[in-house]
Amino acid sequence: MLRLLKFILLLIIIIGASIGGTMLFMNRSSMSTPSAAPAAGAAAPVAVPAPIFAELEPFTVTLYGETRNRILYTAITLRLNDEASRKQIQDYMPEVRDRILKVLSTQELSKIQTPEGRQALSGALKTELSRPFTAQLAGPHVADVLFTAFVVQ
Repeated sequence: MLRLLKFILLLIIIIGASIGGTMLFMNRSSMSTPSAAPAAGAAAPVAVPAPIFAELEPFTVTLYGETRNRILYTAITLRLNDEASRKQIQDYMPEVRDRILKVLSTQELSKIQTPEGRQALSGALKTELSRPFTAQLAGPHVADVLFTAFVVQ
């Protein structure tokens, strides 16, 4: 009888150890699976970098038309990719303004009054402003040209 009791007790210990080991193994393997990583990552908020803008003084140019001349008044804000680009825009502001005025003054009135024309103008300004100001420097990284005012009279 004592032998039977020792055998049952040994069997219970083996079964308990087996269940405990299995649960420990399953818990560790479920932590290392990729499906557990997104659940933990979803709880942490993702830090979005603050946008970098360079607001320019408004521009006024004369647009020469077939029947009469018009005035274009526009305010522009540049969205930049990094702080180095903002510093470069500020350091070369007279040249930035000159480039913008040259592009604006060559525009045709009928084209810039359409959304597609304003989009093309934005692209032309972005291309012009992304060019280097000196041979030693890379041009600023202009992400977008935003019109904050656009009036034709």
